[in-house]
Amino acid sequence: MKKQTESTEKQNSLTPFDYTLTVIGSKWKMKIMYQLIQQEVIRYGELKRRIPNITHKVLSSQLKELEESNIVNRKEYRQTPPKVEYSLTSRGRTLMPILEAMCKWGMHNLPSHLSIEPAENSSYGTR
Repeated sequence: MKKQTESTEKQNSLTPFDYTLTVIGSKWKMKIMYQLIQQEVIRYGELKRRIPNITHKVLSSQLKELEESNIVNRKEYRQTPPKVEYSLTSRGRTLMPILEAMCKWGMHNLPSHLSIEPAENSSYGTR
């Protein structure tokens, strides 16, 4: 019980910057959000194909965290086989300028010995 209280106290004392990092602060969450902005709605399997190095366990947990933060909407269809679609919520779309700014910063500051991977259908990095 004491551990849970300490955790709750830490969450209640977060700065706005800290809070933002808790919501988007992993490479996977940002990559998931990037894919969701590219496709209005995307199914789990397609999302997994578009982020090839992510494991199913990590993808599932990151999607769940994003859903709990009201960044991602999960729509489940009761059918066989099961069908689940993901999309960004309006709150999630408000984070896109932050991700775009990060991408622009990376393009301008990427060391010359590194190459930029082309992104499919991306507006990021082309502006």
